[in-house]
Amino acid sequence: MAARDAARDSAAEAAAPAELPTLAEATRVWARIGLLSFGGPAGQIALMHKELVEERRWIGEARFLHALNYCMLLPGPEAQQLSVYIGWLMHRTLGGLIAGLLFILPGAAVMLGLSILYVLYREVPLVDGLFFGIKAAVLAVVIEAGLRISRRALKNRAMVALAVAAFLAIFLFKVPFPAIILAAGLIGWAGHRLSPALFSAQAGHGRAGPDVTGVVDALFARGELDHVRPSTGRALRTLAIWLPLWLAPVLVLWLWTGEGSVWTQLGRFFSTMAVVTFGGAYAVLAYVAQAAVETYGWLRPGEMIDGLGLAETTPGPLILVLQFVGFLAGMRGAGDLPPLLAGSLGALLTLWVTFAPCFLWIFLGGPYVEALRGNKALSAALGAITAAVVGVIMNLALWFGLHVLFREVRPVALFGLSPDWPVLASLDWRAALLSAGAMVAMLRFKVGMIPTLAVCGAAGVLLTRLPA
Repeated sequence: MAARDAARDSAAEAAAPAELPTLAEATRVWARIGLLSFGGPAGQIALMHKELVEERRWIGEARFLHALNYCMLLPGPEAQQLSVYIGWLMHRTLGGLIAGLLFILPGAAVMLGLSILYVLYREVPLVDGLFFGIKAAVLAVVIEAGLRISRRALKNRAMVALAVAAFLAIFLFKVPFPAIILAAGLIGWAGHRLSPALFSAQAGHGRAGPDVTGVVDALFARGELDHVRPSTGRALRTLAIWLPLWLAPVLVLWLWTGEGSVWTQLGRFFSTMAVVTFGGAYAVLAYVAQAAVETYGWLRPGEMIDGLGLAETTPGPLILVLQFVGFLAGMRGAGDLPPLLAGSLGALLTLWVTFAPCFLWIFLGGPYVEALRGNKALSAALGAITAAVVGVIMNLALWFGLHVLFREVRPVALFGLSPDWPVLASLDWRAALLSAGAMVAMLRFKVGMIPTLAVCGAAGVLLTRLPA
């Protein structure tokens, strides 16, 4: 058996391409990934792994996971940044731009159209019931995504314990996410000194897959990828180009429209989010929802969950839900502009300040991350951070479940702490029934996300005719 597996792996490596694909060929693959990237970050990363590592062998397994760990350390959507990183590895800055933009643009176009339909027809009973069903199904999608990420990230009991600790820290003690990330990185670094295998990518047990080597790895071995070498001059040029690209529109809008305008608020708030949104959309959703509803009044209660439901049905990163926030904020602060035009401009501004920094992080940090790839202490720190992010996503799943299944949630006193807890009498049996059915469909019978959302949406139309 072992000899047959070794022969199969050797044959697979022999089938790996000898040269990089052309930019045109890579563009077609990035467009395919952008159009098919449903299912949140777990599904998107799995799709990229299948297309780039397993089928085409453009990049090796170990380098793919190293890049993924770096992207999970960054603020912003890790799946989109992973596409930029791999595109940059293969075809320099132009390749990274093409890969990253094609990952965003299909979903952004769909999200804008859905946002317009939402504000035009949201009060129609049929549409209201449809969104009720979709929200209940999205709870199952979030749980399923969390389980998939945990299976890839939690290699042993130490990583499981770290994920649980991160969950308790953010749920019970309201520890800021950056502090959790910093603590996890320090734990991973210290853990490596005590036991080198504790937080490594190979930690754990069970049958491992073949050690796939891709064409990028072969080019690295031959020293043919000059652009991945760290350079102070290149880093300064990157900052000189991308910082103005990111922040100049925000500055212009501030000078043009004033400090209190919705455009200045959107640019400032989501530029800040671009720096602190570690863990992607799942980790930041609760904070953005609170600020958008309570601080700025851009959204009404419950609309953020509607927006996430829309984002779950589109390709691309789930953080496109912020585009929905920007659309509603622009529409409601339109002033003399036509509301739909103002909403579209708000969506475009939010899209820009959310994703422009993602290219900066990769083009600036990528060479240094590749230079440190052999640093096992850094790899252990990144592995520990990945485990902690699982705990943060667990917290988001709980937050989402409380607000989908119960009409009323209150903070409760618990040993000096005040975690949110549902008012049990406010349970909506219709939402609970739909969420349970969606979880059975997705987790037990492996039904796809889109069919599950469609069926739950239709069922929601029928159930909203019944009393809660």
